[in-house]
Amino acid sequence: MSSGGFHVHGPHDHAVEHAAQGHDQHTAEHGADHGSGSSSMNKIAMFTAIVATVGAIFSYMGGATQANAGLLKNDAAIKKTEASNQWNYFQSKSTKQSLAELARDLAPDDRKAGYQTKVERYETEKNEIKVVAEKLEADSHEFDRKSEMQMHQHHRWAQATTALQVAIALAAIALLTKKKWLEYGMYGVAAVGLGVGVAAALHI
Repeated sequence: MSSGGFHVHGPHDHAVEHAAQGHDQHTAEHGADHGSGSSSMNKIAMFTAIVATVGAIFSYMGGATQANAGLLKNDAAIKKTEASNQWNYFQSKSTKQSLAELARDLAPDDRKAGYQTKVERYETEKNEIKVVAEKLEADSHEFDRKSEMQMHQHHRWAQATTALQVAIALAAIALLTKKKWLEYGMYGVAAVGLGVGVAAALHI
């Protein structure tokens, strides 16, 4: 109501004003909550994109190390076969040397020198073949060792990739459920995955 140009507030006016203030305050609080939730969603989305990228790199490295391990194992098998062939060759020379020694012992004196020359030649050839065979065996063992190292590294990359995939799954659930503990969990699992990835890169 009005009196002399002045507006006098009645009880109803005060109630309406109080309700309006309460609505404004609720809107402001709701806006703040919505902004906070949106910020959290953005962080999780960014986290997911980064982890997915790193996971793709880890997966590629895991595939590469597995392929390398296979190639090295194949090289080891080739060297082992070559070493086996050399040892067979060595055994053949040993047999010929034994026959030459037997012939020398049974031969007349005027022919012993010829057989002795053969015995010495076979001995020299045996030693040369032995050196080659041992070198091939050492190469085979070295390729096997490198292959095992690559497989160990492959397993590390696979473990790191799996951990990051779990972190991405937790991130998706965290987005749907808005559970803070899931958000902490995804960060923790991602940290483990990154740690294992570093170990793989350092051949640990």
